[in-house]
Amino acid sequence: QLVESGGGSVKEGGSLGVSCVASGFNYVTERYCMGWFRQAPGNRREGLASMSASSVKYADSLAGRLHIYKHLGNRTPNLQIDSLQPEDTAMYYCGANPFAGANCDTNLDFPYQGQGTQVTVS
Repeated sequence: QLVESGGGSVKEGGSLGVSCVASGFNYVTERYCMGWFRQAPGNRREGLASMSASSVKYADSLAGRLHIYKHLGNRTPNLQIDSLQPEDTAMYYCGANPFAGANCDTNLDFPYQGQGTQVTVS
């Protein structure tokens, strides 16, 4: 199970960090891929960032504004988003794919995902 937190209302130009906590992930292998994606009403899902044992990737359109990272000892990554714009308003989700390996990427299918946390920029 994945649970996101940290969303909220932010003024345009501000920054926000969203977090992901996992339960039931007893062992994370080197094939694990975790990522963040978002979806706004009426829009398609948009991959934002992914992290595996060997790679970190960002969506090209948002590179430079995103930072995916893990606190030491944590299994799940957080996401920092800078220079927020109203078009960044969306539900933000973290996801996990235990078998991705070298295919870890921002638009990977994540069979495990949380309920999301809402980010609203105005």
